[in-house]
Amino acid sequence: MTQMGQYPPAGHVLVHISDTHLLGGGRSLYGKVPVEERLAAALRRLEAGPVRPDALVFTGDLADLGEADAYRRLRAAVEPVAQRMGAEIIWVMGNHDERAPYSSLLFDEPETDATQDRVHDIRGLRVISLDTTVPGYHHGELTAAQLDWLAGVLAEPAPHGTIVAVHHPPVPTPLEVMAVLELHDQPALADVLRGTDVRLILGGHLHYSTHSTFAGIPVSVAAATCYTLDLGADAQRLLSGVDGGQSFDYVHVYDDQVVTSTIPATDFPEVTGFSVDYRPMIDAMPPDVRLEQLSSKTSHLNLNEAAASDV
Repeated sequence: MTQMGQYPPAGHVLVHISDTHLLGGGRSLYGKVPVEERLAAALRRLEAGPVRPDALVFTGDLADLGEADAYRRLRAAVEPVAQRMGAEIIWVMGNHDERAPYSSLLFDEPETDATQDRVHDIRGLRVISLDTTVPGYHHGELTAAQLDWLAGVLAEPAPHGTIVAVHHPPVPTPLEVMAVLELHDQPALADVLRGTDVRLILGGHLHYSTHSTFAGIPVSVAAATCYTLDLGADAQRLLSGVDGGQSFDYVHVYDDQVVTSTIPATDFPEVTGFSVDYRPMIDAMPPDVRLEQLSSKTSHLNLNEAAASDV
């Protein structure tokens, strides 16, 4: 296809999904939220969309209670989609997960209570799945052994850099109660990451989408497919989890930049747009004609769009 702007296509594309919170037997979360249906809707939207990702990255809280059947159901839902899209699956531990069933049922390995840290090579882009969980608790920690391991991995740069995927993101949160459950001793992690080839940190846990920086590195937090936390809820609510606003993120990795984009997990009524049937015509235009047709307020394309408005 014709390159439309200054940037060539991204070298790598990931899809970032978080906090599925599945339950055994397909049960609804809190008896109210059909979490399997919410995940299925997000996956249908993903598969129908324009992106063919290199990998699907799930940043934790995959199962709400760490039940074996929840992990089986998760694989049954995700693996066929990933296979059809030609994407690798990267799992990350969350505080609602349990290491023994996570390790055995998602990786077909013997059960273990060891930390679940793994390295994935996506055509030269390194993705590190880093386990920030504390058995029996909901806050996050990294042990000295994990930090040493991470420093050893990062000592050798990857051809296209590194993305670190964690559940507990190293960012502040406006929800003060959630701050109790944050990743502890974040300066120790910053000391390991600073000056390395890490280009992006992916996180979950917060149940809302947010962005920040940490040790000079961009941080992107995906919301959730199960339910979201409403930052704009009534002031009388300390926390407000709502069955709405679910989303996932695209991660486009360019040579010198990384772009994250939030995608609603369900679609909405379209009010304006163009069919893909227009693309061959646009591709065939010389660059100056293409600019005139797409940018000029008086072009045929833009006048037709304006005529469809009530203005």
